[in-house]
Amino acid sequence: MNSPLPPDVAEARIRVGEAIRSLGHAVVGHHMSATDLDALAGLLTAQAAAVRTGEQRVRSLERPSGDWGPAPADGEEMFSFDERPISGRAAPYGLDVHIVRDGDEVVGHLTLDSAHEGAPGRSHGGIVSALFDDVYGFILTILGQPGFTGTLTIRYEQGVPIHQPLECRVRLDRRDGRKLLMSGELTGLDALGNSTVFTRSTAIFIAIDESAFGASARP
Repeated sequence: MNSPLPPDVAEARIRVGEAIRSLGHAVVGHHMSATDLDALAGLLTAQAAAVRTGEQRVRSLERPSGDWGPAPADGEEMFSFDERPISGRAAPYGLDVHIVRDGDEVVGHLTLDSAHEGAPGRSHGGIVSALFDDVYGFILTILGQPGFTGTLTIRYEQGVPIHQPLECRVRLDRRDGRKLLMSGELTGLDALGNSTVFTRSTAIFIAIDESAFGASARP
């Protein structure tokens, strides 16, 4: 997917996003002295102030019509805009999820890390919910159909582990007018090494006309 930014800037933003995510997990997952933490906080605060001196970005102006080109081929990796909160390569709070088309399904491969922990050793439930919402959105990419989340249902069948590979697989079950009815599962290995379903989900997305995409966000 082409970025509206110069290639070197887009690539640099991806590197910054990766570094911020890595820093977040490192801080949450490791001990530091108060002195070192205060020094880090001062450095990050100063850097944030320096970044804010730049011109403010407005995505509805950078990419006013979204990205509704040809659907990716089967087996191809899928991308959206780089700051997409969950799967974006430059997203500061992203999940480092690798999205691939598998026939008419979308598969997200990921490993949740320290900053995603809720209960000890387990992901926060909101992280799992956000993951499904994002991965469902790539069904719209396959369909070439703009839309938005109408309902999202999550059934947590087991605690979702951190620090081990997971697969989030979703599909379109049927279409009823503007309603796109989808379902999916989050799977991985349990403590005995057996493949198991940690979470099941259903969703209804509402299709909209391409001309309306992003209209409400334009200044």
